[in-house]
Amino acid sequence: MTPTLRTARLVLEPYVHADEEDFVALFGDTRVSQWMGDGPEPEEANRALFHRVFTHVYDTGKFDVWAVREDGDLIGHAEIKPTEESGGHELIYALAHRAWGRGLGTELAQAIIDYGFTTLGLDAVHATVADRNTASLAVMKKLGFAHVRDKPEDDGSVTKVLTLKRPSA
Repeated sequence: MTPTLRTARLVLEPYVHADEEDFVALFGDTRVSQWMGDGPEPEEANRALFHRVFTHVYDTGKFDVWAVREDGDLIGHAEIKPTEESGGHELIYALAHRAWGRGLGTELAQAIIDYGFTTLGLDAVHATVADRNTASLAVMKKLGFAHVRDKPEDDGSVTKVLTLKRPSA
């Protein structure tokens, strides 16, 4: 079961069904969704994704997915899950546009990294970031991620595969 995590300003907790409208709004904001997966999706696809979080993730214990809240307000989404793309567990997060520029991305990513190393016992955490997503690339650099390789995409863009190894004791 996905645990609740807390940082100085954020609470990461499992979604509840009442989060559907906020989830759809977050994933429907093209300023946010342009950096997620294959980019913006129709509202129906975002609603279906929200429901799959319960049926394909929480109900099966497949991996951890969180609603990210600040002062009780849903401002983001976070996951850590195994992926073929990176060859290990990948950190995934998105913040609402209103939450950008305040260091919350770094705070959120650090919480998930810490969870990956301590609770999941991972030796490395991976990330995939579009090469044009300079804000997320800056967060990954600040947290110590190393560039592993570039993955060319069908549309001509490039995704950077990054890795952070667990610090030695």
